[in-house]
Amino acid sequence: MPRRSPSRTARIPYWLLAMALLFVIGLWQITTDAGYAAIFRTLSGGVLTTLWVSFVAFAGATVLGLLIALMRTSGVRVLSEIATFYVEFIRGIPILVFLFYVAFVGAPAIVGGINWLATPLIGAGLVEPLTVRAFDFVWRAIVALTVCYSAFIAEIFRAGIEAVDRGQIEAARALGLSPWRTFRFIVFPQALRTILPPLGNDFVATIKDSALVSALGVQDITQLGKVYSSGTFRFFETYNVVAFLYLTMTISLSLLVRAMEQRMKRERR
Repeated sequence: MPRRSPSRTARIPYWLLAMALLFVIGLWQITTDAGYAAIFRTLSGGVLTTLWVSFVAFAGATVLGLLIALMRTSGVRVLSEIATFYVEFIRGIPILVFLFYVAFVGAPAIVGGINWLATPLIGAGLVEPLTVRAFDFVWRAIVALTVCYSAFIAEIFRAGIEAVDRGQIEAARALGLSPWRTFRFIVFPQALRTILPPLGNDFVATIKDSALVSALGVQDITQLGKVYSSGTFRFFETYNVVAFLYLTMTISLSLLVRAMEQRMKRERR
């Protein structure tokens, strides 16, 4: 007798059912409890800030990470050594420490450098000197997250590029393709299949690590929750809502990444 294939319901993992149950409980609390509803309305104002910081930082980190990966795989020793030093140095510093360094050391240095370059214009009264306060803390946080995550993303790109068969690259060069056209038409399309899933996971991690920007007073979900709970002493309810908002965003994106991985596996067969 032929074995029956499991139904779609039976294939749903238990962890996902548990997550769905937690989501329903959290949503029920927010819609039926006036206290939870008030907390949700307060914290929801930080969702856009969290997403804005995460999207901009991740986009910048992706571009910078690709440049660093190309330097590491270029075959030019000087570029490779510089890129390797950058990756190892940045990955060796905790994100929170680097965030403070950029915010309170890097930002004043950048402002000082701009003012030094613009000294003739400032002296002529054509422009006003910049102040450190003009460098918004949101952008300081974005710069810090961009630099930190670019080191991790560079390794993802490097692994994807090096996974492409060297024979195909040599064949492209034998046909007369330039290094840029070889990368664009031969290497990158194949590396992209290896790169996309871990890149998606790094974006999920960026959203979680964006909570660190609350240390600079940026009005994201975590900071608003910290301020609300310290004023109302409703720590349990407030951080339940904070966790609910982060879980909703990260689990949704994780499921999207998993669906993308499954689709790529089917395309390879």
